[in-house]
Amino acid sequence: MRDRAGNVLPIAAIGMMIGLVVIGSGVDMSRDYLTTEQLQSACDAAVLAGRRTVTTNGYDTAAQTAATNYFNTNFSNQAQSVRSTTFTTSSPDNGQTVNGTASTLLDTLIMRVFGKNTFTITATCTSSMGVGNSDVMMVLDNTGSMDTPLDGSTQTRIQALRAAMKNFYTTIANATAASNARIRYGFVPFTSTVNVGRLVTAIDPRYIVDSYTYQSRAYEADDSGSNDSASGWTLYSTKAYSNSSCGGNVPADTAFTDSGSGATKQQTMIDYACRSNFGTYYIYQRTITRPYIIRYHPVTYDTSSFKNFSAVNTPTGLYGANQSSTWGGCIQERATVAQSTFTYSATNGITPSSALDLDLDNAPNVSDNTTKWAPLWPDISYRRWNNSGNYTTATTTNGTLGGTYCPVAARQLATMSQSDFNAYADSLYSNGATYLDIGMIWGGRLMSPQGMWAPLVNTDPANGGEVARHIIFMTDGFMEPNSYIPQAWGMEYWDRRVTTDGSTNDAARHTQRFLATCQQIKAKGIRVWVIAFTSTLSSDLQNCASDSSSFTANSASDLDAAFQEIAKQVGELRVTQ
Repeated sequence: MRDRAGNVLPIAAIGMMIGLVVIGSGVDMSRDYLTTEQLQSACDAAVLAGRRTVTTNGYDTAAQTAATNYFNTNFSNQAQSVRSTTFTTSSPDNGQTVNGTASTLLDTLIMRVFGKNTFTITATCTSSMGVGNSDVMMVLDNTGSMDTPLDGSTQTRIQALRAAMKNFYTTIANATAASNARIRYGFVPFTSTVNVGRLVTAIDPRYIVDSYTYQSRAYEADDSGSNDSASGWTLYSTKAYSNSSCGGNVPADTAFTDSGSGATKQQTMIDYACRSNFGTYYIYQRTITRPYIIRYHPVTYDTSSFKNFSAVNTPTGLYGANQSSTWGGCIQERATVAQSTFTYSATNGITPSSALDLDLDNAPNVSDNTTKWAPLWPDISYRRWNNSGNYTTATTTNGTLGGTYCPVAARQLATMSQSDFNAYADSLYSNGATYLDIGMIWGGRLMSPQGMWAPLVNTDPANGGEVARHIIFMTDGFMEPNSYIPQAWGMEYWDRRVTTDGSTNDAARHTQRFLATCQQIKAKGIRVWVIAFTSTLSSDLQNCASDSSSFTANSASDLDAAFQEIAKQVGELRVTQ
């Protein structure tokens, strides 16, 4: 024991064993750590993909396949130098939550010297959709084309819209079932105008004008003189005059006065003149009769009762008969400018500022009618043409009703039950032309935190959290204004509030209004989603949408998928463990 020669060898042997333990554990543990991280990441990605693929069919084969494919893409046995990898998913609530479990075997490189041949690595993951407080305003195309059957189907576009809306509600409702999140819905169905009259008058009836001039018709005397008729001359007085003295004694002609009614209504007057009877002059008289006719031209009407939804009589029926009508709630926009370009900037707002139709925030001045809205009154709104059959702005005897186009009443933000939401969806119907701008204008007004409905918009939820604001804008077409029907800017061919000649550049000028409004809304922190249904996603629609927020839907299933994708993003899809 006192001889120390040769001790290096056993010490070195012992040291090598210790080194193998240290180095081996370091190498193999590092590989275990990296593999665990990769396995967890792949598991998380897979359940996210599976949950995102869930539709109203629940966690079906398609969703399960999507989850598996994502896992296999992100985790490879060969790349990770592992074997016997497994991955399974399940959902305890038909797709609301997707659970995943992954496991794999990692062969050791050095630790096998000490009998540790493999590491068993596992990972669990869960993805669900939880919704915070959200306000969702649906601005929906309800124009006539929405009644068109989808290709190869008896289902119409508007029926597909109703179904997609209901599924959207269900998805959000399931996501919030176990939370205290506040979800509110509002609606602006649009066609040639919007039905917001009751919302405006509920704030202040003075925001609607008390009188307005409409393109209309009146049963009135034909003062052109071309259709006057005269009776024969009869002796007025037996007093004889010379030719020179007779004229000074002729009475003044009487004024025209009304007589009769209905089809027999006319005006008459007495015409006096000196006439010779064998060289002696006498004063004679005759009756001039002037017929009543229907003529088409602008007429100013009292709207003070009509705007309060009372039945009002107007003499616009056949032969001037009273015709009763009640306001449906659709509006004509307030003062605007007939120019080609409209823009919005955070610094200057809307340019030109005199385009009050694009003002989303300011309430009308009750002393200034140009700042107010007018009731759309299709019952007394007439188009007119001349004797050659061409539309004319002149007074004429040729005309017909301009048409009746008014969608379902808009709804301001409110919490809704599934049954109430479904009932509203089922009430939608289609008519009228496509005015994208009027829908977006009123969607912005009802959602603006600075606007007329700001007290409602800014009402804090009971849970005290922040509120995300969304507008879902769906249309099945392009801007297609009609110059010859009553719409939000009057009857354009005759009123010329948008164009200079009644038709030229009408669509382009409305598109300018639409785009300026979209920019104004997004500047308020509202996310704008756009769905082009059975139509091309135009550059205008893409520019209107917020980033990564536009969709094309060519079928009912595509439309449902678009609404579901929006619901998932509104719902903040995320990994929960």
